[in-house]
Amino acid sequence: MHLIQPDLHTRRAFLRRSTQLGLAGTALPFALNLAAMGEAAAFTATDYKALVCVFLYGGNDYANTVVTYDDDSYNRYAAIRGGAGQAGGGIAIAKAALANTVLTPTVPLPGGRQYALHPAMPGMAQLFNTGKAAVQLNVGPLVVPLTRAQYSSNNRALYPLPPKLFSHNDQQSYWQASAAEGATTGWGGRMGDLFMSANSTSTFTCINVTGNAVYLSGNTAIPYQVTPSGAVPVNGIKNRLFGSADASQVLRQFMTQGSSHWLANEHARVAQRSIEAGERITAALAGNPAPVTFPTSNRLADQLALVARLISARGSLGTKRQVFFVSLGGFDTHDSQLGAHATLMTNLGNALAAFYRATEALGVASQVTTFTATDFGRTLVSNNDGTDHGWGSSQFVIGGAVKGGSFVGAAPLPANNGPDDVGRGRLLPSVSVEQYAATLGRWFGISATDLPLVLPRLGNFGSADLG
Repeated sequence: MHLIQPDLHTRRAFLRRSTQLGLAGTALPFALNLAAMGEAAAFTATDYKALVCVFLYGGNDYANTVVTYDDDSYNRYAAIRGGAGQAGGGIAIAKAALANTVLTPTVPLPGGRQYALHPAMPGMAQLFNTGKAAVQLNVGPLVVPLTRAQYSSNNRALYPLPPKLFSHNDQQSYWQASAAEGATTGWGGRMGDLFMSANSTSTFTCINVTGNAVYLSGNTAIPYQVTPSGAVPVNGIKNRLFGSADASQVLRQFMTQGSSHWLANEHARVAQRSIEAGERITAALAGNPAPVTFPTSNRLADQLALVARLISARGSLGTKRQVFFVSLGGFDTHDSQLGAHATLMTNLGNALAAFYRATEALGVASQVTTFTATDFGRTLVSNNDGTDHGWGSSQFVIGGAVKGGSFVGAAPLPANNGPDDVGRGRLLPSVSVEQYAATLGRWFGISATDLPLVLPRLGNFGSADLG
């Protein structure tokens, strides 16, 4: 009995899923970090655009990031959080500390509502106040739009919820994939699917600078993984195996030689593309240093500096549309939040501000849009000196094309069991991830008729463009 040789589609699916399993991370980049099996994508492009997703792993505390500032709202916030600072017995930020980061929107919020950013983010406040950044209020995973009454009805047939709310893995997956844990594609990768043919080398359509993430995996596009230092080398070839150029050449020939067995042959093809892609990235980066000085001892800044260098090298890499993924961890602040969160906000704010300056220096500020995302927001009610897992959150969108100096969405009332939350100050999202992603997708060049290919649940929500 003979085994049937898998067809081409099956081979491609096998190789794509093999990358997602992480069988060959930084140890074996030749087997994992490769994009594109060569199918033509739907769109072409004559200009350059890039989307940069900054994922905050652990669930960022929205209330101490974009801090309510008008007297009535601030007093509510401070009372719920137990007073200003640990000396006051709580985790609220003192109002006086917010004076340098007050946000001045171009259109004032209704009802006299005001916000400030965490005191460690003066650079981000300046970007907002000079029209280079916007704040998306109360966004999060939803299956359908929900009111608090609908959430409380427990009628899940009519009002379904994202699975396993408040769970890190599940909500990370839902944010990145618009699907539950176990999803094999994300909306960044599905955007990449549509634009692969716009790039002369489709390998560099989706680039991950931080490790495996479903966000950049498409149906055809596969994330190409790099490190903040550049391409992940095949060490024996990069460094000369045992100090011998001849030995390294033998290794390269062994890795890339063809075979009559389809799996071995595909592995060799992948290895060949990986080696060539790494060499091309290395050569392109050699002539493109970071265009501005980035903060030191800042992991996120290191990643964004590499993204800036890759954007600078877009001509030699042959790219017109790119999606990048970077991340910062440590946001699961169940305790000692004031100190830990201040460090995180310092690193986040400084890295984002430096990256925007880099896009200005490269002359592509209006062609690069950077946005944040996170597992979930956190509870407004404190958990001793920390916070617990929540739901909706506030996010930043940054770039020259952004309608800066604006708040998008309705300002939620700081309350415990109030009209905008489902208990303990867990925000019930008023804007879905699908709407947030669709707005970014429309700017990226995806037509309204093709958005459902990227975001299948988008039709559940009234607006596909948040402006």
